[in-house]
Amino acid sequence: MRIRPLIRLQTLLPIRPLPGHQSVSRAFIHNIPQCNRSRSVFEMAPKRKVESEPLGSPATKKHASSARFLQKEEQHDDSRKPAAGANGDGNGHDLTSYPFYQPEYYPKEMSNQRCKDYIDGKIPKPIEVLRKTQESTASKRAAVKVGDAVVHWYKRDLRTHDNRALAAASKIASDNKVPLICVYLASPEDYQAHFTSKLRVDFEFRTLEILRGDLAQKNIPLYVETVSARKNVPSRLLDLCQEWGARHLYCNMEYEVDELRRESKMTKMALERGIAFDVQHDDVCVPPGKLSTGAGRQFSVYSPWYRAWCACLNAQPQLLSESPPPNANPESARSKFKEIFDMKFPPIPENKRMSKDEQQKFEKFWPAGEQEGLSRLDKFLSSRITKYKDARNFPAMESTAKLSVHFSAGTLSARTAVRMATAKGGTKKVDGGSEGIKGWISEVAWRDFYKHVMAWWPFVCMYKPFKYETSDIKWEFDPALWDKWVNGTTGFPIVDAALRQMRDMGWMHNRCRMIVASFLTKDLLIDWRHGERFFMEHLIDGDFASNNGGWGFSASTGVDPQPYFRIFNPLLQSEKFDAEGEYIRKWVKELRDIKGKAIHDPYGRGAAKEAERAGYPRPCVVHSERRAKALAMYKKE
Repeated sequence: MRIRPLIRLQTLLPIRPLPGHQSVSRAFIHNIPQCNRSRSVFEMAPKRKVESEPLGSPATKKHASSARFLQKEEQHDDSRKPAAGANGDGNGHDLTSYPFYQPEYYPKEMSNQRCKDYIDGKIPKPIEVLRKTQESTASKRAAVKVGDAVVHWYKRDLRTHDNRALAAASKIASDNKVPLICVYLASPEDYQAHFTSKLRVDFEFRTLEILRGDLAQKNIPLYVETVSARKNVPSRLLDLCQEWGARHLYCNMEYEVDELRRESKMTKMALERGIAFDVQHDDVCVPPGKLSTGAGRQFSVYSPWYRAWCACLNAQPQLLSESPPPNANPESARSKFKEIFDMKFPPIPENKRMSKDEQQKFEKFWPAGEQEGLSRLDKFLSSRITKYKDARNFPAMESTAKLSVHFSAGTLSARTAVRMATAKGGTKKVDGGSEGIKGWISEVAWRDFYKHVMAWWPFVCMYKPFKYETSDIKWEFDPALWDKWVNGTTGFPIVDAALRQMRDMGWMHNRCRMIVASFLTKDLLIDWRHGERFFMEHLIDGDFASNNGGWGFSASTGVDPQPYFRIFNPLLQSEKFDAEGEYIRKWVKELRDIKGKAIHDPYGRGAAKEAERAGYPRPCVVHSERRAKALAMYKKE
């Protein structure tokens, strides 16, 4: 469950083409707390133990308490029953009238009390349920004998290097002299439910083609299939295992609610078929649940969390150890699985296809595959990382790595990035090195932080903001203002430039993401969940945890947010981070001939005639008035 808030607003309000722009409807950021030094069930094994330790181990003690815990989770599965309340959230809101309500896939918004129950542990967290499920089945799974093959299930880990589950699957296959098979199952319903962008799906399918070639060089087949109904993915995967005679299945963990619950159920389903299903931590450097405050609680503020994260990685460098690529299958696998090697990939699901012109355009913008990710990382470390801290906030500068799509699709491991950046600094400590290196690593760490938050406060996946009491804010939804925002015609040049950049290339600079998010929520007073959905449907690097966390920060509803009274002034942001107007002129063609500081506010600085003649709109709101209204709105909450 990654993003559920919004139905397709394109069906409500068309995204109109701009002058000189092609409209592309595509799918949208004084004690060091304790880090347990003994290896927990959440931790990856040291490098010499390539197979890595799964969530549970055969030595786990008897599990009567786990059984009771799992029974409790069955009683509180939010995917099974709607929250209290006549029409929705249990707080008196009629969500059926909200554009972001999507009943096809998700239950109605839960009550604030239910959020509190998650926090207090009265409702089991899905990540804990999966951990206990793997623990309670560990001895039975360990007793399963290796069959005719071992299977690795690819999801958001589309690479061969530094892949925990793939390395574990390869080791058990090699040790038992059986072939390794890789599989990827695409689900159109998953894409729809998660509002995955067309660009992202295209990037993944291009990566799969490259990945198939890389694996084929080692005689490893990659099977790709489209499964129409998302609920059928687990059973289809187990059917394939049985068809190939495989009795061991590996995958890496995803931390969204639906995926955690799916893997919990699959663990039991697999055992019923005589298959051992092992789930590994791979997507983060430090597994969720491993870091805690001195009081034993999970962090909800980034700064102390980051200190603990650094201390943990410095004390346990094996968490960043590199997993080896898979061993080659014997040559006989070529003939044994000839049908898989020769099969044609299924087409991209119809609901996520782009035109050929769009595909060619974005293939040039965003080359796919893990080698591209590694190459881009190497170039960034060689040329720009030392200046990163000073230059990262200026969108006109090529100062960022643009690696987010590779992290999101799993073509690059976050461990690899942190490990290589640390080595570049000439130190073994992740918080050593130059200011630029430390600054970049701290930005990569935000990705871990938001996934930790999502795992421990799972209701952020269920319509609710991290600060669940802000559910009572009375947002406005003005269709005309929304239309101007999505089209980049607000009359605020920096806002319009950012949104046009995203529509044109499927990516937006992080500083600009904060600017446009603040503008939508605190100038236009539109519910942040509209923007969250729009980003997911248009960004090539859409990642639920980071996107949700970024919108929560800007809207002052999320974890460790900016205070509600801190409202970005778009004019000041523009003058500070695009002083010469270079970024604005690149993306707002109507303003390319505007001279000097008038570029930031043409109608307020004497360039009204030029702007009007070029077709650039006047500001859609008065910032000072909307700021006052936003403050009043937040105070009422």
